Amino acid sequence: MKAVAYTHCHPVTHEDALVDLTLPDLAEPRGHDLLIEVRAVSVNPVDAKLRAAADPAGEPRILGFDASGIIRARGPQAHVFGAGEEVFYAGAVNRPGSDAQFHLVDERIVGRKPKNLTFAEAASMPLTSITAWEALFDRLRIPQGTAAEGKAVLIIGGAGGVGSMAIQLARKLTGLTVVTTASRPESRAWCEKLGAHHVLDHRGDLAAQAKALGVTFPYIFSVTQTLKHWDAICAVVAPQGAVCAIDDFITLDIGKLKSKSASFHWEAMFARSVYGTADMIAQHNLLNEVAKLVETGVLRHAMTKHLGLINAAHLLEGHALVEGGTMIGKAVAEGWE
Repeated sequence: MKAVAYTHCHPVTHEDALVDLTLPDLAEPRGHDLLIEVRAVSVNPVDAKLRAAADPAGEPRILGFDASGIIRARGPQAHVFGAGEEVFYAGAVNRPGSDAQFHLVDERIVGRKPKNLTFAEAASMPLTSITAWEALFDRLRIPQGTAAEGKAVLIIGGAGGVGSMAIQLARKLTGLTVVTTASRPESRAWCEKLGAHHVLDHRGDLAAQAKALGVTFPYIFSVTQTLKHWDAICAVVAPQGAVCAIDDFITLDIGKLKSKSASFHWEAMFARSVYGTADMIAQHNLLNEVAKLVETGVLRHAMTKHLGLINAAHLLEGHALVEGGTMIGKAVAEGWE
């Protein structure tokens, strides 16, 4: 089968940062696994971070943590789907990725593909939908469908993939005022298109801008640059409020939340799959709910860039886009030569 992988840790400008390979066909699926014929994949920051972090151990590593495709075989314990069904999913960070013609994935983290989306459009959604949903509803525990006069959620970094889904979920499924951040006219316009009530400029005084809105912030979801905005986050979060972050950092002055009895939460969407938690099936259910919301027009996909066929050159272009830090929405590759 054809696949795209990396063999050495190279910068994104290196011609061999990603390489095209032909690998042996995969074995028959076991346990809860599905064998997926991959039709489209999208690029996420985790792809670029893993590629740039260290050489793979021993053999080339296939990246890719978003995909859509068709089920071609099922393991003996896989009973949720039937062969031939169209699905979308984000995979697991501790297994080979989806940048290959065929892929093995546990059915408990797979959802049915929205019927009204192309494979490319569907591939733009799983990782960001899971991350945003878990952050808002599992970690911050925001109530769904409840009027919340004068209360708001602040989403720091609204124009990227996760922010794009978080804006929509918060606007469509909660009664909160949705406030997000962006720094350029085009990213501001994107956030407004997705439903943000207010878009703040995170290059300026974020705390002052947020306070000027006259609402309280019991919930803050920091998608990016949490350390940079930490003082503003602590100044803005409401007493007994909650903060959730997904970006990477080692140290944080958590004591700044103590006077408000505010809580801090991590969101790591691979936690369920990596640790095989008892509630892994929650991601299957979540993706199915997202599919229903897409089909009924409540949510929209976040694909903004079609890279072309799935190959090393096109996926490397996607890596460069996410490393550039100004990506709006998601970049997707579709089909094989």
